[in-house]
Amino acid sequence: MKVVIAIDSFKGSLSSSENANITASAIQNVMDGKADIKIFPLADGGEGTVDALTSGLNGKIVKTEVTGPLGTKITSRYGLIESSKTAVIEMADAAGLNLVPVHLRNPLNTTTYGLGELILEAANTGCRNFIIGIGGSSTNDCGIGMLAALGVKFNDKDGNPVPISGAGLKDIQTIDNSTLIPIIRECKFRIACDVKNPLYGSNGCSAIYGPQKGATPEIVDLMDTWIHSFADKIKKQLGLSGAEVEGAGAAGGLGYAFKTFLNASLEPGIDLILDAINIKSELISADIVITGEGCLDSQTVMGKAPIGVARFAKKCNPAVKVIAVCGGAAKDAAAVNEHGIDAYFPIIHMPMSVSEAMDYEVAKTNLYQTVTQIFRLISII
Repeated sequence: MKVVIAIDSFKGSLSSSENANITASAIQNVMDGKADIKIFPLADGGEGTVDALTSGLNGKIVKTEVTGPLGTKITSRYGLIESSKTAVIEMADAAGLNLVPVHLRNPLNTTTYGLGELILEAANTGCRNFIIGIGGSSTNDCGIGMLAALGVKFNDKDGNPVPISGAGLKDIQTIDNSTLIPIIRECKFRIACDVKNPLYGSNGCSAIYGPQKGATPEIVDLMDTWIHSFADKIKKQLGLSGAEVEGAGAAGGLGYAFKTFLNASLEPGIDLILDAINIKSELISADIVITGEGCLDSQTVMGKAPIGVARFAKKCNPAVKVIAVCGGAAKDAAAVNEHGIDAYFPIIHMPMSVSEAMDYEVAKTNLYQTVTQIFRLISII
C-alpha cells in the first residue's frame, strides 16, 4: 500500500512536518512497517510556508537583519534550499502587520523595503528562484520600498528620492527601472497570492485592505488616488501595465510591483506549493492520500491547503482515496466531501477545552490514535 502524506499545520499546536511524522508512525505500526509512505511538506503560501518548505526540502533557515515596516531594524529570515538555488520568503517576516503595534498602524508610514533587502541577500548568496508568500502585510506602498531596495529609483519633481513608504507615493514624478540591480534580472519569482483584487478602485488594495492596516476613510481615498496616478506614470514612462491583473492589489499593491517590475507569476498559494514540492510524481501511483488542517469547515473548500491537495490528487490519479484529519470539524465541514476529500476524521476523542486539545502532547496522542484506527479499518477492509 502506498500512502502520500501532505498535512497542513494545526496552527498553534502541531507543525506540518510533525503531523506528517506522527501520521506515518501510526500507519507503519498498523501495517507492520510494510506501507510505502511518502511525506511532503504542506503550506498554502501564508504563515508557516517558510518552515514547512525549508524543513521538507532539506533546506536551512537563514536569519538576517532588515528594515522593518516602521523603518527600524528587525531580525528577519528566509528559507534557503541550496540544491535548487531557491529562497522561500514570507513577506510578513519583513513587513507584516504583526510587526506593527496597533496604535502605530498607518499605511502612510509603513514600507516593504525590508522585503527587498531579504530578496537581495538571498540573491547574493546564489538564489535565483524565489517562492514568496505575500499575506499579512502592514503596507500599502505599491512595493516601492521593496523595489527601491532592489535599485529602482522613485524621484520627486526636483529629482530627489521620495520617502520609501505609503506616503511617498504622492510625490513620485519619475521612475527609473534601468537601475534595477543586475543580479535581480536573473531571478525567477513565484508569488503565492490568493486574492484577486485589482490595484485601485472600489475593490483595490486601499479600499479593501487599507482599513485593517490603520487607514481612515480619508487616507483610503488619498492613497487610492495616489496609487492610480502612480500606475498611470509607470504606464506612460515605462510602458508597463498590470493594474487590472488579478492579484495586483495583494499586499498593498505588492502583487502589482512583482508582476510589473519583476515579471513574477502570481499563483494560488496551494497550487504553487504543490508544484514546488513535486508531489505529482508520487500521487500518480498512490493508493491513499492523507491531508488535513486544524479546522475543517465550509471555508476549507475556498482554496485552502487540504482541498488543494485533494483536487490535485484526484486530477493526477482519479482512483486515489483522500482522507483528511483535523483538530475539529464544523457543522458545515461535509462540504469538503464534494471537493475531493472522501472522508474526514476529527482527532478529538474525549470532551475537552480548545486549549487542552491544542496542547502539543494531547494533540500528538489524539492524532496518533485517530490515524491508527483509520488504518486498522482500512487493513480489515
